[in-house]
Amino acid sequence: MKKLLKVLKYLVAIVIIVVALLLFYVKTFLPSVGKAPEITVDKSAANIERGKYLANHVSVCMDCHSTRDWSVFSGPPIAGTEGKGGETFDQKLGFPGKFVANNITPYHLSSWTDGEIFRAITTGVSKNGRALFPIMPYHNFGKLDKKDVEAIIAYIRSIPSIQHETTPSSADFPMNFIINTMPQKANFTTIPNKLDYINYGQYVTNAAGCYDCHTKQEKGKFVGEPFAGGFEFKFPDGAIVRSYNITPDKATGIGTWTKEQFITTFKNYADSTYVPKKVKQGELQTPMPWSMYAGMTKEDLAAIYDYLQSLKAVNNKVEIFSK
Repeated sequence: MKKLLKVLKYLVAIVIIVVALLLFYVKTFLPSVGKAPEITVDKSAANIERGKYLANHVSVCMDCHSTRDWSVFSGPPIAGTEGKGGETFDQKLGFPGKFVANNITPYHLSSWTDGEIFRAITTGVSKNGRALFPIMPYHNFGKLDKKDVEAIIAYIRSIPSIQHETTPSSADFPMNFIINTMPQKANFTTIPNKLDYINYGQYVTNAAGCYDCHTKQEKGKFVGEPFAGGFEFKFPDGAIVRSYNITPDKATGIGTWTKEQFITTFKNYADSTYVPKKVKQGELQTPMPWSMYAGMTKEDLAAIYDYLQSLKAVNNKVEIFSK
């Protein structure tokens, strides 16, 4: 019996040592995605304009990196706060830590090289080597055309500098270790021909992050059918809004929608007659940045529609709002 206990003690000690070494490796040597590339982005007017379009209406960088007005429907960014950061995703909203969107105006990024910004956007590794939580959709951006990423960098280099310090992000245990395993090397593509509707639509859909919000997640892992909705967004007042099923299912998705109806649903928020609705506590609210996506071109919205209609139809009725 004594020998058995002695062996068990040795085994426990070995397990503890192995786990400790593993945690040390994860915390010390990860993430490992390589050095930031040595690049200088094209800061021409045309490239800045392309970046402005992507950052505000497709990849919607300014959705998280600005101050949103949650007193009105869909929380549009407040004019003059573009890029200042501060949007917080914490435990109250169901996240495994407190993750704060950084200031991405020249005030904060002036000490960053173009390559360091590029690496952060496409692999999830900050200037100092810190892993970023994937609420920043770097897994999507790492699949973009390099030229589009560089255009976004050119644009954020050009926006007004806002002196604003953001609170450092912090992950709870065990996410403070797991987060280091999340960054990965980018797998860049090239922008498909716009006449190749499905593939071009897939490119824009990825850039817009539709999959991330319209696929159910639990504890940071995708567990639902792609694009079938059900992702839960918790609000401070206790209300929960769930993403819609955007597969071509005719009963529970957008299978009966026409392309014109799909485009109009977005463009209504860009109409000159649209007045943002005030939202009281307990009323339906949404993190979907309608006013930002509304600025997407009809061509790009049509491409997203074509791609979504090519997907497998999934019957999944979602209860959109509960409180």
